[in-house]
Amino acid sequence: MKTTSRPRRSVLYMPGSNTRALEKGQTLPCDGIILDLEDAVTPDAKDAARGHVVEALKTNDYGPRELLLRVNGLDTPWGYADLAAAATSGAHAALLPKVESADDVRKAARILEAHGAPDELALWCMMETPRGILRAEEIADAHPRLAGFVMGTSDLAKDLHAAHTPMRLPLLVGLGTCLLAARAAGLAILDGVYLDLGDAEGFAASCKQGAELGFDGKTLIHPKQLEAANEVFAPSAEAVEFSRRIIAAHAEAQKEGKGVVVVDGKLIENLHVENAQRLVALADAIAARA
Repeated sequence: MKTTSRPRRSVLYMPGSNTRALEKGQTLPCDGIILDLEDAVTPDAKDAARGHVVEALKTNDYGPRELLLRVNGLDTPWGYADLAAAATSGAHAALLPKVESADDVRKAARILEAHGAPDELALWCMMETPRGILRAEEIADAHPRLAGFVMGTSDLAKDLHAAHTPMRLPLLVGLGTCLLAARAAGLAILDGVYLDLGDAEGFAASCKQGAELGFDGKTLIHPKQLEAANEVFAPSAEAVEFSRRIIAAHAEAQKEGKGVVVVDGKLIENLHVENAQRLVALADAIAARA
């Protein structure tokens, strides 16, 4: 199960215990929602939250939004029941927390399949511990259901005893390692959250850095962050227009038996065409949601 060009600019965490938020998610301009049964839910509310999320997935209309159900770990009292419920919940994916090995992924996949999960139900992994980062490549190749990584930068910074700096230098090795593993395996990958809701400028800079590094989008903790993430992680109008010209010029060159072509003084080869096609497909998918 490999990634597609579907938009993942903005993926919002939503507490599974908050029924009002689950309902509001139907109207928010986000590309995806992480329906959270883990960190955002207190232990005494776990079972009730699972019921709320399953009910919301069956009754609410989330339109084109991608729906990830973040379960509790299998080393907790709730993890197995969460995965069993996720199997036929109607979510697009089950999101596993604190994944540290390929076996973690395979074990979750076996539980989903034992409880009737359809073939199209994906698995995603939270990459948020030092051991998980060190094993990113084996995790990325663990199972055909695997479709993406989500960076858990807050937990990673805690475990590394690292500071939250504006340029995120302490985290770049971990971010880059997971990006390499995800792209090598054809997976989607989402950047971690930005915790300071009062720092709009810092959030925009974090999105810009994430987009430059190669992330597909940003995980968010509040709807006020949606607009900036959607803007930064979308291809610019200029990039899309140039991409369309690259595709057209290359197609014309091929008709004439030429392997390369020059557009605006730039040499265009197959690799540029592939990226242009990706950007155009993403822009078209975003436009289709308007």
